[in-house]
Amino acid sequence: MEPAPSPQHPRSALALAIAAALVAPATLAQQNDSHQLGALEITGERLAQDTRVVDSYTLEQYQANDLGGVFQSDPEVTVGGGQSLAEKVYVRGFVDALVNVSVDGATQAGSLFHHTGRITVAPELLKQVEVRAGAGRATDGAGALGGAIRFETKDPDDLLRGDERLGALVNLGYASNTDGFEVGSHLFGRLSDRWSALVSLNYSDHDNYEDGQGEEVAATENQQQLGLAKLVGEIDDAQTLRLSYQRHGEEGDRAQRPNWIISGFNRIYPIELTRDTVTLGYALNPAGSAALDLDITVYHTESDLEQDVYNRWGLYYGNTRSIGADVRNTSRLGRHTLTYGTDYRDDRVQAGPAGDTTAEEETGDVWGLYLQDDMALTDQLLLSAGVRFDQYRLTDNADHSFDERGVSPNLSISYQVVQELVLHAGYAEAFRGPMPHGAFKLEGATNDPELQAEEARNAELGFDYHRDGLLLAGKLYRSDIDNAIADELFGPALYSNMGDLTSEGFLIRTGYQWSSLRAGLSFHQNDIELDGQPLSAYQYASFGNTIGDTWVAELDYQASEALSFGWNGRFVQRVSDLETSVGTIDKPGYGVHDVYGRWQPLAGDQLTVTLTVSNLFDKAYLDHASNGDFESIPDFEGVKGLPEPGRDIRLGLAMRF
Repeated sequence: MEPAPSPQHPRSALALAIAAALVAPATLAQQNDSHQLGALEITGERLAQDTRVVDSYTLEQYQANDLGGVFQSDPEVTVGGGQSLAEKVYVRGFVDALVNVSVDGATQAGSLFHHTGRITVAPELLKQVEVRAGAGRATDGAGALGGAIRFETKDPDDLLRGDERLGALVNLGYASNTDGFEVGSHLFGRLSDRWSALVSLNYSDHDNYEDGQGEEVAATENQQQLGLAKLVGEIDDAQTLRLSYQRHGEEGDRAQRPNWIISGFNRIYPIELTRDTVTLGYALNPAGSAALDLDITVYHTESDLEQDVYNRWGLYYGNTRSIGADVRNTSRLGRHTLTYGTDYRDDRVQAGPAGDTTAEEETGDVWGLYLQDDMALTDQLLLSAGVRFDQYRLTDNADHSFDERGVSPNLSISYQVVQELVLHAGYAEAFRGPMPHGAFKLEGATNDPELQAEEARNAELGFDYHRDGLLLAGKLYRSDIDNAIADELFGPALYSNMGDLTSEGFLIRTGYQWSSLRAGLSFHQNDIELDGQPLSAYQYASFGNTIGDTWVAELDYQASEALSFGWNGRFVQRVSDLETSVGTIDKPGYGVHDVYGRWQPLAGDQLTVTLTVSNLFDKAYLDHASNGDFESIPDFEGVKGLPEPGRDIRLGLAMRF
């Protein structure tokens, strides 16, 4: 039974209606007795902006082992690259470099190599992922031009059951396509009534994968090491302390440009990637206090990439390091929920030959102040307004200094027309000053002395209809980023304001739940351009990519308390005659089907058997979020993204002790 509303978390029929619309379609994971959404704590943050949530249950159902698996049910998010090291995430066509990405509150700023991905996470360790598309709230952090993605890892209490003091979980996995395996061990327990701890270690080893035509894709084998240690303590009834350490490591032989096929100018070399993140969180929320709900996060995150181009320049490395903090408080005063605070981040990027003491280096920092007010004007009308101020400073590798500051306002409104129908609209701006370059582009790169800050504007209009088991939702949006910063594709690496980016489109979602069956269908259409020119990942890797119209369909059925299974289909329509600065290319359409089943033969969750078949019909295709196929253009042989893996049968066993 849902608890009664508390004075600190006011609810209304409008709040519940919007929550149902936002949460229900986010995942079609089965909700049996062991998997419930739970009581909804509705806040202005959830109401004011469409936040998509992928929970740990869904990740386990899909046996997600990369970013593509994490986001496969969200048509607004597309992941390409073929292999994990090359994966890039696109939100409404914008590449993840334009999106504020955080892991447990630690912002993942900076870029190592423009031919590899920027986000390194372990799906096995995730509790949930939140995606907010488009510039939104002041609380999203500095520079959220294209939106925000928040990864949250598991806490000890997410694994402990009831009064359990100590527990262990061992998971084993096998993947047929790569003849690969995964093994993980998780130890968790309560050190006392107020303190708990978690240690997780995962290791995986995969051979080269085969594409949908049965051809082995060279230089895609890899070994990954994943680790998470977390300590959570309740100092007293009002104070909570949380300390975590994460490590992600990956190594293997890759093409010099890992997101392209092997060719005469793109040969295979050893490469190694690591990311280490330490996060310290403190929360203070005295019982009965409406004015004090304090949350402090301090973090240090560092990533390293080493590539041994042994027959040319030898071992070369790139490093990014960010140290930051966020201090915020939430006060609930009458119909107002005020969230306000300050954040700061210090970034450093380095690159150069191994052992060279004269490595290239750039440093920058950003300091911000923010305020967001969520107002329940009536039981039917909700208004959210916010503003943030940011100051960016950069010292580049030529000792040029930049100092930019700006203000980012936002306003959104939700109105309940009738019990089942809610209309919503919003407008938001985001500001981002010049930042350090990608590490592997530092050498020889310079900034235009007249470089200006980037400024985003995002407008949305939509509706949510929810009645009984039926959901129907839709929205229109347009995002503009003025003064977009990048370097020219050919010629000297001069970073300048290249022009104005525009992303516009619409999303339609529908879903229905009848007894133990859940079904969903969504459609997303997007056009993204730079000064009227459609984007491609080759020409404007720093900006975005053109993705065909995308359909996502889902079915999930709970056959019994112990058995569930489902299907996910993702269908992307062809893009013809895509004009680029070097020629015209096509992006063929494709449809990919995944099926999964989950069986718990013993009481509770002592043993869980999961079977997933990805790319069921062995489709051969090049994902639209990968680099396109430019080989038909003279002098561009070898400029082509990696094909996606063919059929992959994954068997997973999770044993709990």
